[in-house]
Amino acid sequence: MTANDYVFTSVRELSGLIESREASPVELAVLFLDRLEKLGPDYNAVVTVTRHLALSQAARAEEEISGGNYRGPLHGIPYGAKDLLATSGGIPTTWGAAPLRDQTFDYDATVVVRLREAGAVLAAKLAMVELAGGGGYRQPVASFTGPGITPWDKSRWSGGSSSGSGAATAAGLVPFAIGSETGGSIISPASNCGVAGLRPTYGRVSRYGAMALSYTLDKLGPLCLTADDCGLVLEAIAGSDPNDLSTTERTFRYDDSDVSGRRFRLGVVKGVTDNVDEPTRANFESALEALASIADIEEVEFSDLPHEAINRTIMFAEAASAFEEFVDAGLPEALTAPEDRYGLYARVAVLGKDYVKATRLRTLMARDAEEVMAPFDALVGPTRSTIATPLDQEFRSAALHGGRDTMGAVGNGAGLPAISVPSGFSEEGLPTGIQFMGRAYEENAVLAAARAFQSITDWHKRHPADLTKAG
Repeated sequence: MTANDYVFTSVRELSGLIESREASPVELAVLFLDRLEKLGPDYNAVVTVTRHLALSQAARAEEEISGGNYRGPLHGIPYGAKDLLATSGGIPTTWGAAPLRDQTFDYDATVVVRLREAGAVLAAKLAMVELAGGGGYRQPVASFTGPGITPWDKSRWSGGSSSGSGAATAAGLVPFAIGSETGGSIISPASNCGVAGLRPTYGRVSRYGAMALSYTLDKLGPLCLTADDCGLVLEAIAGSDPNDLSTTERTFRYDDSDVSGRRFRLGVVKGVTDNVDEPTRANFESALEALASIADIEEVEFSDLPHEAINRTIMFAEAASAFEEFVDAGLPEALTAPEDRYGLYARVAVLGKDYVKATRLRTLMARDAEEVMAPFDALVGPTRSTIATPLDQEFRSAALHGGRDTMGAVGNGAGLPAISVPSGFSEEGLPTGIQFMGRAYEENAVLAAARAFQSITDWHKRHPADLTKAG
């Protein structure tokens, strides 16, 4: 194999090549660093290429593996981190915000530490929507690095707020990336970019060293080429952390056992395809037809709680606290999106009684979700309501279920795991996604269902043709 043959090769396959010494960690690092530098600007996907650090880490990995010290499936694999994860060594951590473009930290986020301990190679800090959307952005331009662009169409948005993580993975700039989600920021770019994106259970992955948007809604997770790769990465980054008291004591071990012959039980939320665009609806219905060969599927319904209003109230109140110093310093006026320049000020208007009420209602939301989902391996639905938005248009948010994204709201509000994987393409050649959402701490169940879907479809094997050998 030549170096370019490693582009769009899964982490699972790359790790086998590295372990057998058919592939060199240094060779891989050079390949992906060059692609990040050459192609990253085409998609506004990269903030900082960490070439010196990556080559040093790759050389160390190569030496360790040659000496018989193979750490596991991420050893020697390059990756990119969303630029809200703290990195030491003078590497900026900008939070996607123009006034913080020179911000640095003298420590590494726990996720960065754990990936380093697993032998992964940090190749880049990846672009994101400014402050992860905390200001209430409504358009793709909300980042000082420019609007995130999906590799499938340079006139379309890669999704937010993990815009660079989705685009970089889909463009073959890194084998995997780390993103964050508060209300859809992992699975949305996964759908727009045609990759797999896993939102873990709240508390499964430490957020120490990650920019806070909403203390009780924020989650960190991987974007990869396959669901299987997401499981490999999650095992490396999951676990309790004394620096993040929200983390669970429950351990996570990825169950990658064979799913062939297994029959799943899946639920579909009533009205889940209401108000979605035609390619999304058609591809979801085709996905259900495919899943019928491996699963029993039935319709379910959540309670009529105001799921989105609950999450929005909690997020607004917690964002007001998280960005208090940023606002007091008058920094919002230097943000890129017009609405972000005033949106953060509005967050302080949330009343304490409304925040308390929302947190109490969230308990009911979580209880209802547990009752509805208990009989199922996962619930399934379209990841987004539309294909990727044109860069010059405001995006259409939360249009599922009569103008509401019930699965997304329940999943994020109750802290439930979900994975989005590709479900097909529109006539314009833009990807759509299907999400599998499970009960709390049941990542292995949603990963198994997504792996089974990918075993009977080939959407995840399709990549932008002009990028296969580029770089």
